[in-house]
Amino acid sequence: MPWTRGSSPVGSRPVPRAEAGFEAIGTRWRIDTPAPLADATLDRVHAVLDAYDLVWSRFREDSVVSRIAREGGTHVLPAHATELLDLFEVLEDRTGGALTPLVGHSLAHLGYDATYRLRPAGAPLPLRPGLRVRDVLVRRVRDERGLTVTATRPVLLDVGAAGKGQLVDLVAAELRACGVGEYVVDAGGDMVHRGPDAVRVGLQVPGDPGRVLGVVALRDAALCASAVDRRSWGDGLHHVLDARTGVPVTGVVATWVVGERAVVADGLATALFLADPDVLQGVAEHTYVQLRADGSARVALALPGEVFGDASCGRATTPAGACAAR
Repeated sequence: MPWTRGSSPVGSRPVPRAEAGFEAIGTRWRIDTPAPLADATLDRVHAVLDAYDLVWSRFREDSVVSRIAREGGTHVLPAHATELLDLFEVLEDRTGGALTPLVGHSLAHLGYDATYRLRPAGAPLPLRPGLRVRDVLVRRVRDERGLTVTATRPVLLDVGAAGKGQLVDLVAAELRACGVGEYVVDAGGDMVHRGPDAVRVGLQVPGDPGRVLGVVALRDAALCASAVDRRSWGDGLHHVLDARTGVPVTGVVATWVVGERAVVADGLATALFLADPDVLQGVAEHTYVQLRADGSARVALALPGEVFGDASCGRATTPAGACAAR
């Protein structure tokens, strides 16, 4: 039987199932399965989470990312780094450099740093025009150890634009390796579903957990959401920056992307804050909802669900009535 939840969770509770909930990487995680997960399986899931955090977190001093920020130089990243960096290079090109993992120092400068200072240290810091991650993080070797890269200079990376989605994929892969074939993995609105019955996911209106803009039927796919109220800490300050200016975006307030894999859906959900949806076509097969600050929305015609109102279908750009997927 399908069940309903929000993104982040909103709506009725699921029909009786087993649920494992916990905090990791600063996010509330929930894994729903037909039967309780074995302790050994949960231990393996937590090992995946801890290993990812030890590489990519800019909030811990012992991470690889923090060492790159201090020293530059050569480092070995896990094999999954190839997929993540490939995606970032594509999204950098499609957004004209607006979305990039090189934005870490700009975020920290605005107050979103390892100490959670939450106060800007000065005027926004834009990146140098034309600078790309391939220029700063040079890939040297990919072998059984992973991906060896050399940072041409110390740089503070932030992979939040797609990293949480990739981690959702890695957790799902670990569940499958443990023999779990049906699940929903939800990391604060980035989720992946596998199983015979679709789940109905409410698209939460930013700032109002009691309202949803629409509903998506998710089956054997990923859904990733991003909104300006997820990580905000001051007047106009939030975690989605245009790297070209160092300033948080203002024209879009929330996005949702449905795709085959969460890493790509997460990256595209961030990119939709910074680029017209047409520019992102061809990156991967996906559907989307882009909610603008003026209350209008852009909705992919093939979205597996519906938007209830104040939304526009396909290429339309002005507010319209209810828009259902075809």
